Amino acid sequence: MADLFQNLLTTFNFIVQGLWVTISVTAVALTVGVVVGIVMAVARVYGHPALQIVVSAYSVAVRAVPVIVIIFLLFFVISRYVNLSPFWAGALALGFASGAYQTEIFRGALQAVQPGQMIAARAIGMSRLQAIQSVVLPQALRLALPAWGNEATLVLKDSTLVFAVGVPEILRRAQQVSARTFEPFLAFGVALLLYLALTLITTQALQWLERRYRLQV
Repeated sequence: MADLFQNLLTTFNFIVQGLWVTISVTAVALTVGVVVGIVMAVARVYGHPALQIVVSAYSVAVRAVPVIVIIFLLFFVISRYVNLSPFWAGALALGFASGAYQTEIFRGALQAVQPGQMIAARAIGMSRLQAIQSVVLPQALRLALPAWGNEATLVLKDSTLVFAVGVPEILRRAQQVSARTFEPFLAFGVALLLYLALTLITTQALQWLERRYRLQV
């Protein structure tokens, strides 16, 4: 029993060192995804028709490609020309992929804002850009929170894919322990508990945000 506890403690201490890497990959990916998603969604809803076609093509194309393919493209192709570490190649790839999904989330939220809001903003002298920035977008962001929360948990779980390019996140470290000790149940069991804890904490935080900033319509 003492040996089992000692093995569990040793395994946990090794794998938990990947926790910060997993959180960092997820944070970078979500940040990139939010920026890409908002810019693309505004262009899709309010942009020139030609720009709307380009954004729509980006969204459809990226969502049709497996995320792991995008990670390999950045790591094995783009990194030949731009100095990208495995961490940045993986995190940026996840961000670009999430950006396509977030484009659709924010597009739906922008279109859900009552058209009268834009008309009223223009009537008091705001430019179109000012109306989007100050009136429409703040309401759209609050409407997008439930769907965005779901996307955030998906990105957290997709962060395991960066292990394919050697990023030492939780799953990578669990695989290393399993290969060294031949105890996959212990290694992947610890990984499972860490991902479960991360997902539960993220879900609770997002539900609090949703309740705090829920838009009454």
